[in-house]
Amino acid sequence: MKKFLLLNALIVVFSAACLSFTHRGSRQAGITASLKRGEDVFAQNCLGCHQADGGGVPNLNPSLIKTKWVLGDKKALIKVVLQGLSGEIVVNDDTYNNAMPPQDFLNDQQVADVLTYVRNSFGNKAAAVKPAEVKAVRAKLKL
Repeated sequence: MKKFLLLNALIVVFSAACLSFTHRGSRQAGITASLKRGEDVFAQNCLGCHQADGGGVPNLNPSLIKTKWVLGDKKALIKVVLQGLSGEIVVNDDTYNNAMPPQDFLNDQQVADVLTYVRNSFGNKAAAVKPAEVKAVRAKLKL
């Protein structure tokens, strides 16, 4: 009886480990797909101003490299993409006063993908942005 219970316990532990590994594998595949899609959105909509290396254009368009704007509050970053940004801002001790046009024509998945890409490229490392998070911000902004 004890051997039977021990065997059952081992089977349960092994099954849980396998499910966890499979879940991590599918989550990693999902992030990889999001990064690829985000790279495409970036190339089509962001590259001209923020450049291929994310370094921006000095005195014109800010860098996306390790800034509080990129690595900080996801909701604030989503809002910038959806509403655009104008007026003077300071990014990594440099001042910019060039307007960023709203990118509200992008759907929730595209915004999530491009922000996940930016937050995990150019030396950045931050949590992925989910389409539901974009949808929630968009709803609050009534876009």
